Amino acid sequence: MSDYSRFYPLVSVQDPELGTILDLEVWRQSSTLQLIASENFTSKAVLEAAGSVLTNKYAEGYPKKRYYGGNQYIDRVEELARTRLTDLFSADHANVQPHAGANANAAVFLALLKPGDTVLAMRLDQGGHLTHGSPVNFSGQLYRFVSYGVTPSGPNGERIDMENLYHLARTEKPKLIIVGATAYTRIIEVEPLRKIADEVGAFLMFDAAHVAGLIAAGVYPSPVGSSKSGKNTGADVVTFTTHKTMRGPRGGAILCTEELAGAIDKAVFPGLQGGPLEHIIAAKAVAFKEAASEAFVEYQKAVVANARVLASALESQGFRLVSGGTDTHMIVADLRTFDPELTGKEAQEVLDLAGITCNRNQIPYDPRSPFVTSGLRFGTPAETTAGMGGSEMSYIAELIGRVLRNRTDEAVVSQVAEEVTLLCSKFPPPFMQ
Repeated sequence: MSDYSRFYPLVSVQDPELGTILDLEVWRQSSTLQLIASENFTSKAVLEAAGSVLTNKYAEGYPKKRYYGGNQYIDRVEELARTRLTDLFSADHANVQPHAGANANAAVFLALLKPGDTVLAMRLDQGGHLTHGSPVNFSGQLYRFVSYGVTPSGPNGERIDMENLYHLARTEKPKLIIVGATAYTRIIEVEPLRKIADEVGAFLMFDAAHVAGLIAAGVYPSPVGSSKSGKNTGADVVTFTTHKTMRGPRGGAILCTEELAGAIDKAVFPGLQGGPLEHIIAAKAVAFKEAASEAFVEYQKAVVANARVLASALESQGFRLVSGGTDTHMIVADLRTFDPELTGKEAQEVLDLAGITCNRNQIPYDPRSPFVTSGLRFGTPAETTAGMGGSEMSYIAELIGRVLRNRTDEAVVSQVAEEVTLLCSKFPPPFMQ
């Protein structure tokens, strides 16, 4: 195990108890496989900015419209982040203050909706998100959500049921239509959805939390809309997280058309949040600069290529892939063809013991609860950042299959854990380099 003082020397001296925990997490991230689709490794520059002195400054408001003095340099940081972001996505306007993707979504709802308004969004058990209408979430408690889903499994199945979505939009007349998901592996084309939204008089929001990095690199069609050049053919609002495929700090952001800029900004502050996290905004600015590079484009191409190799290899191991594969960084595997008795919960837990980190996930029309599930979700962003390629993805699929076939054999699980540690030693994450 590494010496945590190498990474956190002051913490190691002043708070050894916490330092030990940080050391353990450094060890976990660098010696086990990170296959959670919503995680990534940031660059050292992003980490440095996130831990900068900007955390000391209160900056309620927006550049040149602050409620505190001493923000002349903070303003420059936030303006830099906003400009880089609008340039990166060719957007009319950007707000970089949301603390998380959920906050970004909440701000959009606050700006565009009133309590009780109807919203059309993807079913949670078929790929949607908690903030897309879960009854235990503020979204489901404040607004009336109507859910669309995916088609049944089969050839070209488990794709968004556009006929059903169109029918619901015409009959329910929603104020807002949300597209984008947390467990949907196929590309979502925005143009037909824009036409539906226009027909029923709805706003269109694209939640790009998972695919923002792919969009920035041009390997996924951009849903970002603009009202500057006449008729808007994209989404009115695009929300996303700045981690995941964007490979930045944990946080959120909002892109919107020029005509909605004022309402969105007011919804974020003072409507939803107080002082922004300017140290994280600085880290976002670093990530946006990195995302504008050719190296980032090549990285995102590799993320998708690795996902396709991993998907094919998992299929060879006996797993059924939801929608038959992937167009993105993400794979959802149905465990029932591999072993009808194996649940996502059990699979996730035994893979953890073997050093393979992923998450259980419901599959469309899953007979099991979201706490148990019949599926697993895998993603390739983090290990692609670490430098792994197609041969490693094939090997990882073999390790997954071996562990799950022998999940009650401690010797096999331990052997795979050793192989995982050896593999990871050859591909250290950026903070270890």
